[in-house]
Amino acid sequence: MWPFRRSTIEPLGRRGEKLAVRFVKRRGMKVLARNYRCPVGEADIIVLDKNTRHEQGGETIAFVEVKTRSSDRYTNPQAAVNADKRRRMRKIADYYLAMRNTDGFNVRFDIVAVVLTKETAPKITYIQDAF
Repeated sequence: MWPFRRSTIEPLGRRGEKLAVRFVKRRGMKVLARNYRCPVGEADIIVLDKNTRHEQGGETIAFVEVKTRSSDRYTNPQAAVNADKRRRMRKIADYYLAMRNTDGFNVRFDIVAVVLTKETAPKITYIQDAF
């Protein structure tokens, strides 16, 4: 018998992404893709925000980066989205948009910061148009 068992605890990042998907759906957004992979990299969530139709004259495709931490004691999770990650997200967006008919859609980049502690309920911060 193998001496090691697989953990039944779901990884922190995966739990954060599930909470983020639920959060964006509650805000009226439609999830187009989760963990979208292309030759350039991976986008955690891609959503269609129909709520921008009146404000910006069209619907918006948002590329959402999810950052999950077990504590925000020293820094907030969104601080982990550095210049390199932002560049990569723009390239992923270019690739995604080039493969689809997206004329007339606005594009933006959002961040969902999730803090999961054992003592308190999950803390979710949504930063729209983060970069």
